[in-house]
Amino acid sequence: MKWLKRFGITFLSLPIILMAIFVLYEILGMCVNHIATQKQTHTLQMNLENEISDIEIISVYSETGNTSGTGNHVDCLSSIIFSTKMHENEIEDCMSKYYVFDEWNCYVDQTDDGDYKIYLNTSAPFADNIEGH
Repeated sequence: MKWLKRFGITFLSLPIILMAIFVLYEILGMCVNHIATQKQTHTLQMNLENEISDIEIISVYSETGNTSGTGNHVDCLSSIIFSTKMHENEIEDCMSKYYVFDEWNCYVDQTDDGDYKIYLNTSAPFADNIEGH
């Protein structure tokens, strides 16, 4: 009789255990995605500072989530505004060993103030996470 009771309790608690595992997996995915975004932004900033000698970082921005608003996916977005005496094509040339500039996911753009913005958007490690829905 004890065996039947244990089996019944285990069987009835199985959906709760599976839901808890799923929730923990989603939370783990969110944490990993945010860490990946922080690392990407930090690497982008370090690459800029290493390649451009007269750089002055004005602002650093990062975001993890569905940045385009289309589809169910998670992106890692990094954007840095900086000033330098270099021109846009020179910046792209010196950063091209790290990134592929495609005018959509990675590009350099001049702001209205005469500064430059570098934009990098990549797919997150857990791209199908709840954060992208």
